[in-house]
Amino acid sequence: TIGAIYALVALGFVTIIRASQIINFAQGEFVMLGGVITFFLLKGLNLPYPLAALMAIGIVIIVGFLLHLSVVYPLRRASVLIVLISTLGASIFLSNTSSLLFGTLPKALPPFSGEHPLQIGGVYVVPQSLWVLGTTFLMLILLYFLSHRTLLGKAMEASSTDPLGADLLGISRNLMVFLAFGVSAGIGAIAGILVTPIFFTSYNSGTILGLKGFIAAVLGGWGKNSGAILGGFVLGIVESLSIAFIPSGYKDGVAFAILLLILYS
Repeated sequence: TIGAIYALVALGFVTIIRASQIINFAQGEFVMLGGVITFFLLKGLNLPYPLAALMAIGIVIIVGFLLHLSVVYPLRRASVLIVLISTLGASIFLSNTSSLLFGTLPKALPPFSGEHPLQIGGVYVVPQSLWVLGTTFLMLILLYFLSHRTLLGKAMEASSTDPLGADLLGISRNLMVFLAFGVSAGIGAIAGILVTPIFFTSYNSGTILGLKGFIAAVLGGWGKNSGAILGGFVLGIVESLSIAFIPSGYKDGVAFAILLLILYS
């Protein structure tokens, strides 16, 4: 389950990478906002659960569009490092804005299908975990069809892999990046809604999830949807098994140790 969560965050990174070669370090905040906004709409405004979730996804997608227009688009001719630092600043802005609007207390959503565990063979599985796993593979399939079976997906990838060729074909690279940020924000919001019934979410929870998703994307071969899924699962499994050998408080360091090994290799 943890690996699937990391995989969903990594898919958000990869979606933008495939369209623009931009690393968006605000991706974790999309995850955080998905859970926090759904909680506010569900508990604060008493909206039905499905409606609250759909509205939260829509709001986060709008946030993704605004992030592109306010941070990425004005820096479209700047170096990659400047854009990366700017998205890091946007991450800090979004987390602090969330604390002002929704408070700093941890929040949890009710599970989609109840809390009673299901027995599969000799293993007991929480139903919410099945929702996370199923949605992860569904997102992989949908992104595959977007990338390989639609003109929009091919235009997004062309704007990244061959910018000059995309310009000659009349493809608006700025529009493709704009749409990629929306898709990435939507994926992040879905991940946040799925994970909040399992783990608490708060204004600062997106930072660590974003970093883990980034490491999963790197581990999976940077820029590949299937690689992001594999990298997420590998990272989640290794991190979870590590507590058998090291104190549980240090398990977050396992992900960064893996990143260092990749960078050194």
